[in-house]
Amino acid sequence: MSPTANPSEATVLKKGAELELIVEKFADRGKSLTRIDGYVLFIEGGVPGDHVRVRVTRRKKNYAESRIVELLEPSPLRTEPRCRYFGTCGGCKWQHVRYEAQLEAKRQRVYEALVHHGGFEDVEVRPTLPSPRLYNYRNKMEFSFSADRWLTSDEIASGQPLDRHFAVGLHVPGNFYKVIDLEECHLPEPITVRLLNELRAFFKTHGWEPWDIREHRGYLRHLVIRTGMRTGEVMVNLVTSRYDEARMAELGAFLQQRFPEVITLVNTINSRPAQVSYGEATYTIFGPGVIHDGIGPFRFEIAPDAFFQTNTEQAERLYEVARELAALRPDDLVYDLYCGTGTISIFMAPHVRHVVGVELVASAVENARANAAANGITNCTFVAGDLLEVLTPAFVQTHGRPDVVIVDPPRGGMHPKVVRRIGQLRPERFVYVSCNPQTQARDLKLLREQYRIEAVQPVDLFPHTDHVECVVALRAR
Repeated sequence: MSPTANPSEATVLKKGAELELIVEKFADRGKSLTRIDGYVLFIEGGVPGDHVRVRVTRRKKNYAESRIVELLEPSPLRTEPRCRYFGTCGGCKWQHVRYEAQLEAKRQRVYEALVHHGGFEDVEVRPTLPSPRLYNYRNKMEFSFSADRWLTSDEIASGQPLDRHFAVGLHVPGNFYKVIDLEECHLPEPITVRLLNELRAFFKTHGWEPWDIREHRGYLRHLVIRTGMRTGEVMVNLVTSRYDEARMAELGAFLQQRFPEVITLVNTINSRPAQVSYGEATYTIFGPGVIHDGIGPFRFEIAPDAFFQTNTEQAERLYEVARELAALRPDDLVYDLYCGTGTISIFMAPHVRHVVGVELVASAVENARANAAANGITNCTFVAGDLLEVLTPAFVQTHGRPDVVIVDPPRGGMHPKVVRRIGQLRPERFVYVSCNPQTQARDLKLLREQYRIEAVQPVDLFPHTDHVECVVALRAR
């Protein structure tokens, strides 16, 4: 069998057409692809080496999409998925892929981004660093409520009477309205799944109505569970459409009786139509309203809406890699841009003279200052503001010209003007940490004339998904 279908078949790649082919390689967003006479056919759920029959589900000018109708011969890179919801739920896309193949696919994704989006040639990308945990690694899970439940094929085949108007779990990929009523998930700690199942029973017994996304009415909107992987502390954040003191008192009593691990319950209010887990007010029902977790020798306070890397153990390895590749020296002045709650700043501080962190979100800067004080770190300065406005010659005059700049921006990457200002600063060493290889490569392309890449290290924080963190170290030419 040829690795691609017959080239003449490119003319019959219409919606509904069926083809027999061999999957060529992984692609973005967890998909795979095969090229047919130069035309790209994406295959949902395919694994390189699979011999499959597929049906075309969508046709565009430069590509088509398909799904597997029959797996004729499985790839040696396949393995048996652990979760019964795999293939329906959007939480994992690669449980059916051997872990070694996942790691290589992520390394290849970083390489292709740097070559195709960044224009770098002959760049060496190190093997992806594996996660110490393949399951039970997530310290945060955000479940959605819905009055429109998605029934899996197994649930339909069971013939059992099912409540179609209450679900708490994860959305079906590509469907904004329907939610799978999850009873198991292997990504977070087991305490998270126990809470999910017992709270579902509690809410249904007490008649608390789920949010109807179409009608914009109901009470229950999101259930966010955060765990301190190094402390054992658990936070339950119930997002509702309004504040109901009596209901919260009832829920608080239930949790304190059934789950001693839960040290705090918070209630976030989101009365707007937007399906988000943050809102206009947050009430602490019991406990301190925060939990704590540890990275390295440091302890961090985590508020309900604070960003904290979701894989605690591997976040520590990520920061170690960033520290190593920054080649820090005791007299270095470091700028930590997009510093969030100060985790990277504090992690670097003992190894340098001073760290200046800049973050847009003012509450995160307050958290950063509190985290530094709680850990006895005195050589960090945190500044709140938009980097487009903050990173000026006056700022540099006040804080000093950096020897090292470390950035860890959101998925969208950096504004081109910020990238250019970093180039104008011309720090000797520049370390870019990113969860999006495409935007990372796009930003670095603007600095190719001023910097050369010294090392590229992918780090896997999200097993069984296509997401990857990457640390790129650059040095001024």
